[in-house]
Amino acid sequence: MTQDEDRFRPKVGPPRAKGKAVPQRFVSQVLKAASQAGPVSRSGLGSRSRPGAQLGRGHVAARLRGRGVNARTRRVIIKTRLVNLKHAGARSTQKHLRYIERDGVTKEGERGCAYGPQTEDADTQAFEARGREDRHQFRFIVSPEDAEQLEDLHAFTRDLMRRMQIDLGTRLDWVAVDHWDTDNPHTHIVLRGKDELGQDLVIAREYLSHGMRQQAAELATQYLGPRTELEIQAGWRREVSQERWTSLDRTLQREASEGVIDLRRVPDHPPGRAQRSLLIGRLQQLQSMGLAEEVDVSRWTLSPQTESVLRGLGERGDIIRTMQRALGRETREYALPGTQEASSLPAGRILAKGLHDELHERGYLVVDGIDGRVHYATLAAGEDLAQFPVGGIVEGGRSTGPRPADRTIAQLAIEGIYRPEHHLALARAQARRGYDPETFVAAHVRRLEALRRAGIVERLDAEHWRVPADLPQRGQQYDEQRLKATVELHSPLPIEQQTRVLGATWLDRQLLTAELDRVPSVGFGAQVRSAAQERLSFLVEQGFAERRGQQFVLGEDLLGRLRARELEAVARRIEADSGLTYQPAKLERPVTGTYRRALMLASGRFAMLEEGAGFTLVPWRPVIEKRLGQHMSAVLHRDEQVTWHLGRARGRSI
Repeated sequence: MTQDEDRFRPKVGPPRAKGKAVPQRFVSQVLKAASQAGPVSRSGLGSRSRPGAQLGRGHVAARLRGRGVNARTRRVIIKTRLVNLKHAGARSTQKHLRYIERDGVTKEGERGCAYGPQTEDADTQAFEARGREDRHQFRFIVSPEDAEQLEDLHAFTRDLMRRMQIDLGTRLDWVAVDHWDTDNPHTHIVLRGKDELGQDLVIAREYLSHGMRQQAAELATQYLGPRTELEIQAGWRREVSQERWTSLDRTLQREASEGVIDLRRVPDHPPGRAQRSLLIGRLQQLQSMGLAEEVDVSRWTLSPQTESVLRGLGERGDIIRTMQRALGRETREYALPGTQEASSLPAGRILAKGLHDELHERGYLVVDGIDGRVHYATLAAGEDLAQFPVGGIVEGGRSTGPRPADRTIAQLAIEGIYRPEHHLALARAQARRGYDPETFVAAHVRRLEALRRAGIVERLDAEHWRVPADLPQRGQQYDEQRLKATVELHSPLPIEQQTRVLGATWLDRQLLTAELDRVPSVGFGAQVRSAAQERLSFLVEQGFAERRGQQFVLGEDLLGRLRARELEAVARRIEADSGLTYQPAKLERPVTGTYRRALMLASGRFAMLEEGAGFTLVPWRPVIEKRLGQHMSAVLHRDEQVTWHLGRARGRSI
């Protein structure tokens, strides 16, 4: 054996992933680690740059920007969101563009219109089509502090994007919409994630974090001129007593050395002395709020929670003003987020709606609750506000413990089996006037259907359910995991329209329960009581109820008969328009078809399943929202409960 044959020669292969995952390329690992490293540190001379700041376009421009920024420079707030289009979904861009072009955002309260680099009426459909294969997308909200003084936000935005093109060294493909529907006018900009050569547009994090903002601040200063000393002093004076995070607080935060703010030295120049006086005034205000403490003469310490508390108070103040505008008057009966009163959202009427977080498209509803309070409810990110019409009836809320229905089911279960017929017999024996046992038990069955979809209970057949012994605890965990979808639309119709409509309305469901007698006679509750009397008179006219002296007796299966009447009328119109034949759904009998569209009726939302020359209307559920055009089957159970199956053959139940 020669010496060469005995020599060890390693052969380097690609990095291997653990388990069954697909191996990640080494370059991808480097890029990922670099992007997580963050921007360049500017803490002092000799500080080392993080590698992430060197990657992407604009890192050089970011270092050059801000040299001329000072106290007199106009301030601009920019919020940035990088959207991975693959994860966001195919309709993400289309939905976002529709949102920023929504009604009521212009100065005149009209629909917004997108514009671009060369046009005042951008073709958003063409823009969406061009970026359909993009890996990512940038979304900006640009809000100059003095935007209302700018004569033309369009021109300001175009100049900003032209400067960005120079900084990034490539032509940019973007559209924008100006919004004037808030206290701070701002512009939404959607930027494609491709450069002019069709390559992925990667922008340095340092440029996104402050380079773009400084560019916008310099541009706003050129448009409006530098801030005068009087403007600066007036702004600081307003901030002294504000219950929000202010620029004075940021100054105090920077001045702190080892946790202590030392204001003993009196500056020689008048502006410095004026600022020192305002900072002391701000510290005294924070001291009254329990967020600061004077440890010595002109020496202070700040609470570590100062920023979070002040930001929370600022958001709370914004919410209160929003609720006051929606209600049209001031009231002390607020249920603010984070309080005990807001732990659950009772049924109520939508007074107003809007965006709680514009960047992430997270909406809010102002609800006039049946409990006499005004509630502020936030929705899940991306949830479409269009499905919540002003005047509609909603309900929802956070779970505050095991549900009474879960406790009842667990108590009535014999050897782990719950029987609705047994429950119904007990409910009838304990029935009182104005109380409907069938509706009461049906509510428990609806709850079981929801828990069945979560895998907590098992439906053996129509009359037997297998339930675990710890059902109340598992049901509470299930509710807590579903907090993102806490608001449910009960009816799109205002309470006034529900009094004389043929359909199973939310008002009819209230008539069938014993809860109406306990509704407070104030605000929306008083309107519900009045509307209930009108509804009873209408039901008597239509033969669905009978009046006996001062009492009203509702007919049997009231909801089912009203629902059937409305579906029949709607089906006849569809037959006339489409030529298809209506085939009513039957209990426990599967219906199949292609999901063609959804219809919002007084009785709720229904899905139209088309099969051959016929169609069926089945209660709609959120799980089929993205299944339009697909073939599926459904089984209708009691009280509108539906079990859905995907595909033509028996498949996954939803």
